[in-house]
Amino acid sequence: MSVATEAAQIRDLFDQIEEIEEVASSLSEDDERRRKLHGVVAKALRKAPPVRPVVAGELLELTEKTVKAWAREGVLAIHSQEPRMLLDAVRLHQVLHVVSDLRRAGKSRALLDEVHRRLSDAALLDRDDLATSLAQLHRGEGRVVR
Repeated sequence: MSVATEAAQIRDLFDQIEEIEEVASSLSEDDERRRKLHGVVAKALRKAPPVRPVVAGELLELTEKTVKAWAREGVLAIHSQEPRMLLDAVRLHQVLHVVSDLRRAGKSRALLDEVHRRLSDAALLDRDDLATSLAQLHRGEGRVVR
């Protein structure tokens, strides 16, 4: 399959996922339909085939060399290394979101560092213990430790 065809297929999948995410975000946090839509997105991304670095580069508007460097740094997840490098579509989708947000904000330099920071922050915010602690903080519970 050609790079253009593969990129078009992944782009179409990501566009469909973006539409579902947009609808889900329009629903309230406690709406069961929102949770179901996020489940549909997660399932679709898990079923997506691994992506070649050259295709990921086209989607991210980066060179293949840069994409491979990002994969080696851990920003993009490597699905398999042999016989050729293939990237995880779930992580690619996450990185695509972050890169798009950064570019909309006018950032174009040092993208690797900024993407890495944002993904690390997101991983921390997904932790249950941190969510519990933040909720307690917002409710005014706890005590100041000096």
